[in-house]
Amino acid sequence: MQINNIYSFIGLIQKSGKLFSGDESVENSIKKGRCHLIIIAEDASENTKNKFIKLSNENDIPFIIFGNKQMLGENIGKLNRAVLAINDLNFAKGLIKKIQNNNGGDFSAKN
Repeated sequence: MQINNIYSFIGLIQKSGKLFSGDESVENSIKKGRCHLIIIAEDASENTKNKFIKLSNENDIPFIIFGNKQMLGENIGKLNRAVLAINDLNFAKGLIKKIQNNNGGDFSAKN
């Protein structure tokens, strides 16, 4: 599987309405207990990475460090995005499987 297929799948999740992007939206999704997976861009700032890894660990939500801000943003029809939240368990599991099959991303995902 190619990386482009993973980005396309993220775009599909966005179209389904099950994806939130940007620091504030993702943080709200976590606080409301709706988040099943956090995606953090590889080129996100260290502060952003640390913040969302900490939130992930505190709330027992898996996270993936994958892709770059520009490509994540482009594939969801927005400007650069450093962090995304998937609010559907099946989409989250599907994305984890696609990335694992491609041997990409750094995981704290629990299977």
